[in-house]
Amino acid sequence: MIYTVGEMAQKLGVPASTLRYYDKEGLLPFVERSSGGIRMFRENDFEWLQVIRCMKKAGMSIKDIRQYIELAMQGDDTIDIRLEMFQHQREVLTQQIQQLQHTLETVEYKCWFYETAKAAGTIDAPGAMTDADVPERFRAIRQELRGQSEE
Repeated sequence: MIYTVGEMAQKLGVPASTLRYYDKEGLLPFVERSSGGIRMFRENDFEWLQVIRCMKKAGMSIKDIRQYIELAMQGDDTIDIRLEMFQHQREVLTQQIQQLQHTLETVEYKCWFYETAKAAGTIDAPGAMTDADVPERFRAIRQELRGQSEE
């Protein structure tokens, strides 16, 4: 089956302008065109587009995505390079997830802090608590926020 830009965009859940942008940036060399220059997407293009979307979400630059596609179009001789690209991006994402996890823990601590303050009617209450009075899961974050090292 052949899809228009609009139909493929709808199938992907993205604006048609996104696919036009990808094409303009050289990310769609695999997409055929009709004699009139109209893009003709096929079923197997859907997977390519999903991978491009994933790479964008993973924080890869258009330049790196273009390089990946060019390498993929060259065939099996570039498997090692493509693997390295994804391994590198996996490491980048792993670090981002760790940073986000730490940020979430800080936000959760602050939620606990203000819930405790609300219940007591003052922020002095959680602020005056000893570490032993603070839930264990928040102690390290509290110490970090106060510029103290863990004991």
